Amino acid sequence: MASLEDKFITAAGLLLEVKTLLVKRKRRDAYQLAARASVRYASDPFLLSYFGYLEASVEGKYRSGIEACTRAITLFEKKMFRGEDDAEESQMAVLYLNLGKAYIAAEKKKEAIRTLNAGLKFDRKNRDLMAELEGMGIRKLIPVPFLRRTNPLNEIIGRMLRKRKGEENRQHS
Repeated sequence: MASLEDKFITAAGLLLEVKTLLVKRKRRDAYQLAARASVRYASDPFLLSYFGYLEASVEGKYRSGIEACTRAITLFEKKMFRGEDDAEESQMAVLYLNLGKAYIAAEKKKEAIRTLNAGLKFDRKNRDLMAELEGMGIRKLIPVPFLRRTNPLNEIIGRMLRKRKGEENRQHS
């Protein structure tokens, strides 16, 4: 694990190392690095967001983890409001993903679903957000919401939409 004095001295370098540790399934190491990095770079919303998610999921400190993720979103919104070049709206999806994961760790399913869906508003095709929702057993929205899911009209429209989506995916491949 890298120390803050090593080659990963920038916030971006530390964030990359945290993500690398997560890919390697070294969540405790990722948490420890994110904790130190979020102190050193307190104004970096992404380090704070990963710290919050990991604090909730690794340490079980749900309230403070969720608060850190929420602060990260607020920090990023301020960066966007100021028009900082590195603040793209689609990046909000990652912040909402981490907040959603913190809610999942705290077993707050309703808040997690709401948060993950809010993240999809910023990046409709974010696979990580969709995977978290699917992992929670969330079904797709029904085409005609005022009819039951099993209504033949919903079933027919649903099949047509899936078929159309499949054709679109093949065209873009």
